[in-house]
Amino acid sequence: MYGTLSPASAAGHLCVADAHGGEAVLDLFANAPAGFAQAAEICYVPGATDEAADRTEALRALGTARFHTSPSVFALLPRLARQFERLPMGTQVYLAGSESLIGLAMMTAMQAGLDHQAVQTEHRGTLARRVQCVHCKGITENVTTQPATCDHCGLLLLVRDHYSRRHAAFQGVNINAEDPGEVPPKEEIFP
Repeated sequence: MYGTLSPASAAGHLCVADAHGGEAVLDLFANAPAGFAQAAEICYVPGATDEAADRTEALRALGTARFHTSPSVFALLPRLARQFERLPMGTQVYLAGSESLIGLAMMTAMQAGLDHQAVQTEHRGTLARRVQCVHCKGITENVTTQPATCDHCGLLLLVRDHYSRRHAAFQGVNINAEDPGEVPPKEEIFP
């Protein structure tokens, strides 16, 4: 599902990363040809939950044409939507970090009409999932357990491996619909 970021021969480069994804961007630049940084922009969400993963200063030191930090992935999405809509032809997009960042940024890129072949992805960091309840359609962020409780309707959900690109979320189905009294123990599956 995810690969490893590698420098593409492109007119421009847009790197979008969160927390541990910053390390993937640093690895990308370490393997990049001369002049890569001058044609690149980085949008980075340091991640308030894991200060050890913050690569802000190392990324800023790469000397890219533009560098932007954002307090959260959701705060970054409007900026990405505008950027994707006016991205020059021949720009390579690199997404690195959590599944939530990759999924939401990819969804935003697709809504702007970006060709999926112009996007590379690399997962780094937490495996926590963004889950859509198929019953109430609510989205629960940072799900690490199986089963999980829907933040919106309270149903106990089986987190399926089925991923919706349209919603940038894994699908969650009521795990005990036939016998609500049957409550399986929660296990940490997606740390």
